[in-house]
Amino acid sequence: MEDVITEIPPPSRFLLEDLNIFTPPSRPLPLPFLLFSNPGSKEPLSPSLLIIALSSPSLDLFHHLSLKTLIGTLILPEIPFSGNSIETSLRDKSCNIYALNNADGSSQSTVVVSVQYPITPKRSLAVAKLLIGKQIVPHRVLILDSLQSRNFRGKLSRDDTLTYKLETSSERSVSGDGGNSALLKGVDYFPSGSMVDGLGAALLGRCQMRKIKGALLVSWPEFGPPAKSLVKSILLKILPDVDFSSSSVSNEDDLLLRFHDRYIDSEIYT
Repeated sequence: MEDVITEIPPPSRFLLEDLNIFTPPSRPLPLPFLLFSNPGSKEPLSPSLLIIALSSPSLDLFHHLSLKTLIGTLILPEIPFSGNSIETSLRDKSCNIYALNNADGSSQSTVVVSVQYPITPKRSLAVAKLLIGKQIVPHRVLILDSLQSRNFRGKLSRDDTLTYKLETSSERSVSGDGGNSALLKGVDYFPSGSMVDGLGAALLGRCQMRKIKGALLVSWPEFGPPAKSLVKSILLKILPDVDFSSSSVSNEDDLLLRFHDRYIDSEIYT
């Protein structure tokens, strides 16, 4: 008599390949693309500094900045425009590209990208290639993201305000030369064993591949006036000529940014 416990089970009637033939393949998503206010220009956008705002504090700060000019937008075909307002709002699901202006109205070579919708892991690399690619060729990149407690090796309290940085090899070599030209001078490096994921990781990896001076700043907590004040103090050192006084600190503004799905598994950069 056969032993039903130890006997090797018979092969399955259906193989996985056989089951898949009953499911039609999903249609591939259209590629994301950039739209600029001056589409006739054949020259790529080459800012001296490209700032990509992903965290709620940084989005809030640049949203209230008056001296900026809308020069383009990034379109993800799967993101609907329904519900967006005519005037730019923190409630909008958008990814606008701005050029910062000086106090006298003249433009400076700093471009800000405000990413106001969640980007899935499968789309992070495609978006990173668009923002740092043929149409936008920055000399330096600063990515502003939030620290996720699930990726941090240690305990985090809501009463703590922290910032850490990750840098590409090119940026770190500048920091090693005395730190006079370091983008995030004085900010501690991200602790070993902790991780950064999502679009921020994809962007920093893109900078590393293209040998661009790039830095990623992560801040904690994700929301609230303390985090916003901390990010603002760092931006004032990087952009001393920019007036952030119009960026008021309010809990209402932070609540508007909670649509971000910050708990999606994504590409990891350590």
